[in-house]
Amino acid sequence: MPESFKNGIVERVFRNFLDLMILRLVQIEPMWGYKIIKHVEEQHQIRLRHGALYPLLNKLEKSGFLRSKKETKGGRIRKIYEITSKGIQLAEAYDEFLRGELKKNESTKILQE
Repeated sequence: MPESFKNGIVERVFRNFLDLMILRLVQIEPMWGYKIIKHVEEQHQIRLRHGALYPLLNKLEKSGFLRSKKETKGGRIRKIYEITSKGIQLAEAYDEFLRGELKKNESTKILQE
């Protein structure tokens, strides 16, 4: 598969499932917004804009999937986000759905051969 196709797929998945990707990322380690942006850029080569991230973080928090706390570090106040049990349930439900779809797709592929 050409690298440009792979990059396009990664970007498309991130754009469409950004909320779930953020939940998974914050599940691994609580993070503040700028750290999320840097992680996405370094790990996936996707430029995530502040104007896309912060409204989404606020929405996830209002929906009960994330919670935040403020910490002061080096004279700066950071809002640290962490996943809630409701957020974990959503992420796990998504994973279960995706595994089921992949399994169905694999079964269909085997039948077509």
